[in-house]
Amino acid sequence: MQAFSTTTLLAIFLLSTAAIWWMGVRITKLVDFVTIRFDLGEAFGGMVFLSIITNLPEIAITLMAAAHRNYDIAVSNILGGIAIQTVVLVLIDVFGVGHTAPLTWKGHARVLILEGLAVIFILTFVLMGNQFPESFKYFRSSPIEWIIFGIWLGSIYFISRIGKADAARERLTEELHHSRHPTKRFKGSSTKAFIELGTGALLILFSGWLLEASGEIVASRFHINGVIFGGTILALCTALPEISTGIASAKIRDYNMAVSDIFGGNAFLPILFLFASLIGGDAILPNLKPTDLYLTTLGIILTGIYMAGMLIPSQRQILRMGIDSFIVLWVYLLGIAGLILIM
Repeated sequence: MQAFSTTTLLAIFLLSTAAIWWMGVRITKLVDFVTIRFDLGEAFGGMVFLSIITNLPEIAITLMAAAHRNYDIAVSNILGGIAIQTVVLVLIDVFGVGHTAPLTWKGHARVLILEGLAVIFILTFVLMGNQFPESFKYFRSSPIEWIIFGIWLGSIYFISRIGKADAARERLTEELHHSRHPTKRFKGSSTKAFIELGTGALLILFSGWLLEASGEIVASRFHINGVIFGGTILALCTALPEISTGIASAKIRDYNMAVSDIFGGNAFLPILFLFASLIGGDAILPNLKPTDLYLTTLGIILTGIYMAGMLIPSQRQILRMGIDSFIVLWVYLLGIAGLILIM
């Protein structure tokens, strides 16, 4: 792509953005159908199916970087992505839910609290893993990276058990209050849904790669710092699937799935450090930079704010967003300003 003009690269960037957005909306309806069909629950569907599919661009970026042993952009993309994906909840609150009530008033199931705790536990271990020497390795990777992977698997196990019970309540609520929009659901068989999910995942993966490749070249031509690019611009670009799927989930009133997509994705992203280590042969966590640790801490703070909003839900809104979303937005903006200062 280096031979392409800046105009051509921008066109590729915009077309990839449109493809990701469109497919994200479609995938939301497919995952909604699958979770209802197999009684998985909205939150579990968001944590497993939706979060992994919408994080395919980050997976591609991380694995390609690991193969070339060029970790800086991948690491800042993962950790900056966690922070910016949490801010995506602000957009869902404003454009997906609107003036009726805040997002965390409508979506504060107990599985979401568990997912938030999983994110905080995992990010805390990321900070701890940086304190060990690079020689502290087990099978080409830091033991902390294996622990993070174990926490993620454990969270899926417990949330799946709770999700079964919550799914029954979701069906009862839907029957009594008609809380979803049946006309906006996927119409088709389970086989067709899974085929479309697979196709959509491949489209998002390819579009995410085009988005990253074109965006990185444009950023280098405009002399944008790699860490800033990975932690902000690239993180925002790769968060486009979460934005589209989150707003689409809220539009069909799957509020738990909208939140779970973000929390589930944030819990999933750090396990990519393990796979990057296995591919590249280097322990990632001991080599994190101060800016990476800064972004990790910012992710913990933002997650904690939303967890407080779910534990103490309020109907009060400021500029069409909940109080927690308003605080998260300002904390993130101040956090990015701080990141620029410490560069």
